[in-house]
Amino acid sequence: MSGAFRSLGVVNYRIWFAGATVSNVGTWMQRTAQDWLVLTDLTHQDAAAVGITMALQFGPQLALTPITGLAADLLDRRKLLIATQTVMGALGLGLGALAITGTAQLWMVYVFALLLGIASAFDAPVRQTFVSELVPADHLSNAVALNGTSFNVARLVGPAVAGLLTAAVGAGWVFVINAGTFAATIAAILALRRKELTPSPRAARKPGQIRAGFRYVRGRPDLLLVFVMVFLMGTFGMNFPIYISTMASVVFGNGAGEFGVLSSTLAVGSLAGALLAARRDRPRLRTVALASGWFGLAVGAASLAPNQWVFGAILALVGLGSVSMLNSANAYVQTTTSPKLRGRVMSLYMAIVQGGTLFGAPIVGWVANQFGPRWGMAVGAAAGVLAAVIAGAWWARTRQARLRWDGRRRWPIVLELSQPAEVRRELATTEIAVVETATSKT
Repeated sequence: MSGAFRSLGVVNYRIWFAGATVSNVGTWMQRTAQDWLVLTDLTHQDAAAVGITMALQFGPQLALTPITGLAADLLDRRKLLIATQTVMGALGLGLGALAITGTAQLWMVYVFALLLGIASAFDAPVRQTFVSELVPADHLSNAVALNGTSFNVARLVGPAVAGLLTAAVGAGWVFVINAGTFAATIAAILALRRKELTPSPRAARKPGQIRAGFRYVRGRPDLLLVFVMVFLMGTFGMNFPIYISTMASVVFGNGAGEFGVLSSTLAVGSLAGALLAARRDRPRLRTVALASGWFGLAVGAASLAPNQWVFGAILALVGLGSVSMLNSANAYVQTTTSPKLRGRVMSLYMAIVQGGTLFGAPIVGWVANQFGPRWGMAVGAAAGVLAAVIAGAWWARTRQARLRWDGRRRWPIVLELSQPAEVRRELATTEIAVVETATSKT
């Protein structure tokens, strides 16, 4: 199997992908039903209560970063995944029982959201890094991109299914169904061919391991650049619920139905971006930077859209740019990081991606309230363009970019980018480790 789906030719990854996709759909179903339960059943349209629920669910990702990353590097990732998936399934089942019996109260949902956030904080870095044990090193970039495809398919399907089921049988049963989807991931993990796994080297159990992760990132200017770009995009750029809801209701005067259609066009573009990222053999910094610039320009164009139809069409381009940027950044960080430190580095990455929204969303929302939704989107557009400009400035300062004239080309001015020395060393280390692992098995 070749092209965008080549990692599915690996049996273990194919099993994992199927289970993870089912679980992702369930997770999006629960998020949608949980927000609806808080907004309509437990409060009188209290958006602040929904915000608190989201903060409790995503806050632990930021607060527990050092611990969760180290756990992913120290512990058996397969066993840790089984544990986190079991806990999250049990929490979904418990919340479902409370909702079905009519005994759920707002404070109870807050407690469940916090516990789910803690479990998810441990699950996220190990789920990200476990992929490296399922596929060969030359398939890792593709496997990471396909994970993004699974996530975006779930984002497209999950909310729609949750809406239908919530209307038909209630939010409680959606939580119960989500609990069942975690069983799919556990079943997939248990079905993996353990002899064909390529376990990453474990970090040594000694003092200072948490600080080692921070020192490693500090010593990699290229990773710092990616983290800055992702921070700008995650904090100020990717506040899609604010953009779409305010533009749909305030600017275009539409209702919930049109809001759902606009959200779907964003998801379609996101899916296309994930598939394009999956076709690349190796992620590169220039892809991250160019996708950031694309995102910024697309959001800027969407903010000027004269009607909902133009707005929806441009949203597909926004989704394409955002997922191309995030998937490429994720794959770049994973493939160029030392395997012994990958869990800690990916934990930092995930904290920046998800944690930044907690700070940026209120700011973007305030701008939208004070100056109008179009100005709120302008903040996101500026974040994308600024990320690309920072990358360009970094390349110019480090002299890793130069313009060259090639008269044989249709466009004779060529931009050449060289890989940082740190990246070349890490790639060489990874390739040596893969060769040694394969040799030890024969």
